[in-house]
Amino acid sequence: MGMGTRGRPSGLVIGSLVAISFGTVFVLVNSGGLDAPWPLVLRVAGLLVAVLLLVTLFRVAGRETSAPQREAAGFMDRRYWLVVALEAVALLGGLSVINNVLDRPAVAVAWVAVVVGVHFFGLAHVWWMPLYRWLGAVMAALGLAGFLVHALGAGAGTVGLISGVGCGAALFAAVALALRDAVRRAAA
Repeated sequence: MGMGTRGRPSGLVIGSLVAISFGTVFVLVNSGGLDAPWPLVLRVAGLLVAVLLLVTLFRVAGRETSAPQREAAGFMDRRYWLVVALEAVALLGGLSVINNVLDRPAVAVAWVAVVVGVHFFGLAHVWWMPLYRWLGAVMAALGLAGFLVHALGAGAGTVGLISGVGCGAALFAAVALALRDAVRRAAA
């Protein structure tokens, strides 16, 4: 079920599972700064979307074929590890400056959104995934928007909504688009 070439889980399955997981975390963690009932509403909605995407993923993956296609080296590609290492350094370094030097924890999620967004540009190149360029651009823009609204006086809850919950929604949307494309390819 959901197997790609050589009996391995397909990139669709692995990528979607990772995106659904991180999308859910973005929504659950970053919706708490809002006034009631919004944290509960957003968390329940995020969990429902995640479950719907998981059910759809496993239905689509069960029909996926091993059509010949150019295959990326995946997690074994040293370029992947370079992108991840640069992302980790940028995340940790930037968060240290934001929290310890600037004392602006309200924009931490905005920094995470920018860095994760930029990392998708590297992954798009390494794994030949054009969708990741769009996802990266949206996430980076949501991060920058979080910095902007904070500079204009918005609090942590608003930054969390834009940069955190927004990025969760972007990850969910990327999975939905990938699943739609997989269904279209299978029908063709």
